[in-house]
Amino acid sequence: MNLSLRAQNVQASPIRKLMPYALAAKARGIKVYHLNIGQPDIPTPPEMIKVFHDFSDEVLAYGPSQGLEVYQKSLVRYYAKHGVDLTTNDIIVTTAGSEAITFAMLVVANEGDEIIVPEPFYTNYNGFATMTSVNLKPITTHAKDGFALPEAAAFESMITPKTKAIMICNPGNPTGTVYAKEELMRLAEICKKHNLFLISDEVYREFIYDGLKHSSVLSIPDFEEHAIMVDSVSKRYSACGARIGCIVSKNQELMQATLKFAQARLCPPTVDQLAANACVYLTDDYFEQMVSEYQSRRDLVFDELSSIEGIICKKPAGAFYIIANLPIEDAEDFVLWMLNDFQIDGETVMAAPAEGFYATSGLGRNELRLAYILNKEDLKKAMHIFREGLKEYKKTH
Repeated sequence: MNLSLRAQNVQASPIRKLMPYALAAKARGIKVYHLNIGQPDIPTPPEMIKVFHDFSDEVLAYGPSQGLEVYQKSLVRYYAKHGVDLTTNDIIVTTAGSEAITFAMLVVANEGDEIIVPEPFYTNYNGFATMTSVNLKPITTHAKDGFALPEAAAFESMITPKTKAIMICNPGNPTGTVYAKEELMRLAEICKKHNLFLISDEVYREFIYDGLKHSSVLSIPDFEEHAIMVDSVSKRYSACGARIGCIVSKNQELMQATLKFAQARLCPPTVDQLAANACVYLTDDYFEQMVSEYQSRRDLVFDELSSIEGIICKKPAGAFYIIANLPIEDAEDFVLWMLNDFQIDGETVMAAPAEGFYATSGLGRNELRLAYILNKEDLKKAMHIFREGLKEYKKTH
């Protein structure tokens, strides 16, 4: 019996595919510092946890396909604080940001249509594209340039009759790049000129450093028909297991079409929505402390990387990732070697090979994505092990 081409072609996650080697290291008694996955260690707000403990309905019934009205109204309030005026008709709650991205692809593109995406990009975009039979067309950005967006002409040279959208992540995973309002306006002009959608993954909205401000695709003037925003509570509230996101657009024809996909999966998780709803009313202090902590972690990791000879990287302005171009040929081999053959005092480090974040074959082979999601004491230990491991690896490879 043959499996579908879709099943055969879907990409294994470069973030998770090396986990068996990490588990094997742990089985040998080695402590592994995980810099490979964006799982925050900041405690989930107690307001959210309390909702799970206090839920007492006798029947956990189906909710509305578009999400609970109480949560939709709270999201209207949340986005208003960020300068985006919405109604509940503009919001469909999803089972995490993953479903929001999948819905966006399904609603804008037919089988075989194309979406242009700056690479490196969040690797699961590949999986969503395979599931929806959409072709991602990568437009390459580079570590030496801080992964800045290419000029408009580079985007326009890639547009074909099958191109339906441009998709960005702002702030970026895996790059940490933050796109300024002027860059979004440039993309908007391209989309209006060629009648394309602009899908913006804004999961890391709060994670912006150095006094910069986030600009949403929904804040672009006279762009309502083209703009689609996808979002999630996973990182914002350190609640990756809650699986609540949303897709947002003022294009009502698009939202009505999206609702039909939402109806096909019935409804997003009820209790998780109520838990996320409690977090909408957190004070600004929560985010200020969180951003301050992550900025200090970023500075620590960037300073350590910058002091290692041969590494190329720019200081990221957002999210909690940094991509480092290493003075070696094969970053995945280096990660495997660290897990299998290298440790200091019974400890080693795991990072994510960046090749899997590129769609263009051969790119990113000597790059790693590091997630600075550990406390600073552990990050210092991890970066020391990383530095010494790279030094030793270069002697024999």
